[in-house]
Amino acid sequence: MQYWLLKSEPDVWSIDQQKKAGAKGAPWDGVRNYQAAKNLKSMKKDDQCFFYHSNIGKEIVGIVEVIEEYYPDKTDQSGRFVAVTVKFLRKLDKPISLEEIKKNEKLSHLSLIKQSRLSVMPIDSKSWKILNNMGKI
Repeated sequence: MQYWLLKSEPDVWSIDQQKKAGAKGAPWDGVRNYQAAKNLKSMKKDDQCFFYHSNIGKEIVGIVEVIEEYYPDKTDQSGRFVAVTVKFLRKLDKPISLEEIKKNEKLSHLSLIKQSRLSVMPIDSKSWKILNNMGKI
């Protein structure tokens, strides 16, 4: 299993909307960055992802799971980009703010800090465990 972080603006798609999508999940679409799209193509069924509210909140708020591997993004007229389907697993008991993440030296290598504009990024298993502890999971 691999781990990821997915960013969404909560006024566009929030963790609560993801939860309401239920077991059938919802497409993670609209990604137009080539590096982020490459990351979507690397995702496998059952991979887990942190759900990060960007712009408003700037915090990890939950965990979702990949239930369908990449396929053409229906919102992309060019046919170059892909989507995956993810389903809600849980909300964090304690959201993890970007400021808290930046303060932890063991997380300083994360793309969340180094490539702040990237919307889909891998998370190594060691950092996944650290973040789970920070989120009281």
